[in-house]
Amino acid sequence: MVFSTPYFLFLYFCAVLLFYYITPLKLRNLVLLVLNLIFYGWGEPVYILIMFASIGIDYTHGMLVTRCKAKGNLRGAKMAVASSVIFNLALLFFFKYWDFIAGTLEGFGLHFMPKLGLSLPIGISFYTFQTMSYTIDVYRGHARTQKNIITFGTFVTLFPQLIAGPIIKYKDLDAQLEHREHTVDKFASGVQRFTVGLSKKVLLANAIGPLWDNYLATPAAELTTVGAWLGILAFSFQLYFDFSGYSDMAIGLGRMLGFEFLENFNYPYLSKSATEFWRRWHISLGSWFREYLYFPLGGSRVKTGRMIFNLLVVWAATGIWHGASWNFLLWGLFYFVCLVVEKLFLLKHIQKLPGWLSHIYALFLVLIGWTIFAVEDLGHMGEYFKAMFGMGAGLINSSTVYYLLNYLPILIIAVIASTPLAKNLWQKLPDTARKVALPVCLMLGLVMSTAYLVDGTYNPFLYFRF
Repeated sequence: MVFSTPYFLFLYFCAVLLFYYITPLKLRNLVLLVLNLIFYGWGEPVYILIMFASIGIDYTHGMLVTRCKAKGNLRGAKMAVASSVIFNLALLFFFKYWDFIAGTLEGFGLHFMPKLGLSLPIGISFYTFQTMSYTIDVYRGHARTQKNIITFGTFVTLFPQLIAGPIIKYKDLDAQLEHREHTVDKFASGVQRFTVGLSKKVLLANAIGPLWDNYLATPAAELTTVGAWLGILAFSFQLYFDFSGYSDMAIGLGRMLGFEFLENFNYPYLSKSATEFWRRWHISLGSWFREYLYFPLGGSRVKTGRMIFNLLVVWAATGIWHGASWNFLLWGLFYFVCLVVEKLFLLKHIQKLPGWLSHIYALFLVLIGWTIFAVEDLGHMGEYFKAMFGMGAGLINSSTVYYLLNYLPILIIAVIASTPLAKNLWQKLPDTARKVALPVCLMLGLVMSTAYLVDGTYNPFLYFRF
């Protein structure tokens, strides 16, 4: 089940709010755990067993880490952490990468790993990272051991951010799992944030997505330079509004249930360097890799060669985390090169450039990166890049003009919506005007989104693969 469906909006979530708020405070985690499992098992009930395994393994390993540390057995505590990490990574490897590696080996004539054809459990990349953070933080002393398995299970299965993030570290949610505020203002803020996210996903991402689909399906011989750039621009907006919309909905749903999740996006297309882009895009993933991989490897407080190696490991992992395909690894390595060059040589010069020029530089890199990310077939990727840079492709044709004129209004709206312009203008309105306009805008966004979902058939969820 995903958020942008009538079933979720008018059946499941209404039932969640009803059962949650009629339940006494002491039992709300138990009720929420059951509701989380229903949400997760809606499409693939068998994968609830994987969720139970994750809960049980990491809960018991957290207890084991604490017991070993209390006895002064640091070696045993480290082994418990390592065991937990190995289990989570093995789970992720088996479901997400087994067939990818088996297919790669088959290409070399090796057949000792048969393809299993298993469907990917939704959100497995998110919740395995979350549960790994628990045992690591317990070992480090950054989080207390959770002795209540119901409370821990609620953290692992928390449905608002289960399938698309943001990635929540246990230490950031620990206190809220035990005590959280439920106020009218917080609930209203959650409704507002959810509706904004739903509108971004349905009215923007879904509206501009078909433009990218058309160009992705266009034969290489028919691509034009302007058309290729138009297509990847459409994908860039589709991905941003799809993913940030889901993050907004997750944050809003969390507030309605009393939780506060960290922000996941901060207007990334305003960036003036690749380094800045990754401080603004998928903030929770970047934070996770820094804290649990980059810093333990030594971070940047090491010799230059070692720092480059650390960045290589992190960005190779970041790329392959996104999907079991070579293009994702190439995408991660592309940003590795960009960030190393910026860190060692370029960033100090970029900062001296006029703002508009550094912005163009950053957007150019981002669009190149999204091309690698979006086109999984490496041969087609090469042809697409050739078209983007005018190699054997015409500049423009009648089809490109048609798509440009047809999608120009939504492209203009997308550009504005990817900046804080609308938010800043809203803040300048008098309080009385905002009080009148807010419910009208929210109702309009909800009604239009619902009408689109009921009437339309195009409603992809780009992060199913993760």
